[in-house]
Amino acid sequence: MRIDKYLWAIRIFKTRSDAADACRASRVRVNGQDVKASREIREGDIIVVRKGPVFYSYRVIKPVDKRQPAKDVSLYASDITPDEEYAKLDQPRETIVIYRRKGTGRPTKKERRQLDQIMDING
Repeated sequence: MRIDKYLWAIRIFKTRSDAADACRASRVRVNGQDVKASREIREGDIIVVRKGPVFYSYRVIKPVDKRQPAKDVSLYASDITPDEEYAKLDQPRETIVIYRRKGTGRPTKKERRQLDQIMDING
């Protein structure tokens, strides 16, 4: 069973091409190794998928090649993602909102340097 097809079948990715792209971009690891989309998986393999800041971990229970209903996914893969990874989703994102009056146009060089300086202090 190919890893890209499996990730699509257990609904980790919406399309198979998304799964293949993730493999190509080194966002998918099987048993600690980066894999190509054609990598064969077996029962007991540990799959780690990076989506944004979170590394999701799954254990293969049974390989499957047909897209499964969401309620049946637990028959084919178990989610072993640590709670610390899910906590990354709850962290507040700090943003800087800089207000400029409407109609004042683009910032001047001096204003731009000040904005960059503010962003470097908080970034």
